[in-house]
Amino acid sequence: MDRYRKVLQESQVPVNPESIKKELEKIVEKLPEYRKSEVYAKIFNCIDLTTLNTTDSQDSVTGFIQRVNDFDNEYPQFPNVAAICVFSNFAGLVRSVLEVSGVKIAVVAGGFPSGQTFTAVKVADTALAVAEGADEVDVVMNLGMLKDGNYEELCDELIEVKHAAKDAYMKVIIESGALKEPQQIRDASILAMYSEADFIKTSTGKGYDGASPEAALVMCKAIQEYYEKTGRKVGFKAAGGVRSAEDAILYYAIVKEVLGEEWLNNEFFRIGASSLANAIFAKMIDEEEVKYF
Repeated sequence: MDRYRKVLQESQVPVNPESIKKELEKIVEKLPEYRKSEVYAKIFNCIDLTTLNTTDSQDSVTGFIQRVNDFDNEYPQFPNVAAICVFSNFAGLVRSVLEVSGVKIAVVAGGFPSGQTFTAVKVADTALAVAEGADEVDVVMNLGMLKDGNYEELCDELIEVKHAAKDAYMKVIIESGALKEPQQIRDASILAMYSEADFIKTSTGKGYDGASPEAALVMCKAIQEYYEKTGRKVGFKAAGGVRSAEDAILYYAIVKEVLGEEWLNNEFFRIGASSLANAIFAKMIDEEEVKYF
């Protein structure tokens, strides 16, 4: 038995849908205590502000970055977003235009959104993006290898990508909407962490259902178990379809209730979104609707 199968078999992360549902119901009951201005500000500071459109261009991405620059100047009383997330070929552009020191440069790389390409391409894409200025690289786990049980090959590939990323964070996307079953979500999360992932991320937001509370709970439980076994903290990122302030509050609450206060900062908690930033900012300034980003 290889080491990865052994770790998966020993995992005590709950995967029974009924127990997951009951635990989520308890968390939902606590949501009123999370609806506070300071919580919205913390969530805003954990957003990976994202543009991943086929029509993205030098001009459109430059304008996107400039809004983040402007926010820092116009609203210095508030924390800015955690990162700007773009396609890997725009890493250098973000590095040249971004003026806010506290905002990271994140990219999607390695055959995004399918993860189906040569390992060498994934490694090269990651290395090029980091050389151009990327602080963080979001890559998709090869779900074909996962489905076939090729765990050694799957993990070796992710480790190779992480080594290409060097000091940059590697966020591994498990595409929970494609996996669907809690056990597969748990297994993918565990394998990603044992492959040196700095974050595990729910979804690409492309082609499959995005983040779900059920997947988030399983992933956070897996992070908790991994931390107890290894002492290494891994972050959690919800992405895909997280659009409303209420959605964001729920993911924040799941992280708090499962992992605790230590995870409630942008070093260990992120939400990948575009329209969400406006919804959260509206809550921060007590407005019905805001269209800033």
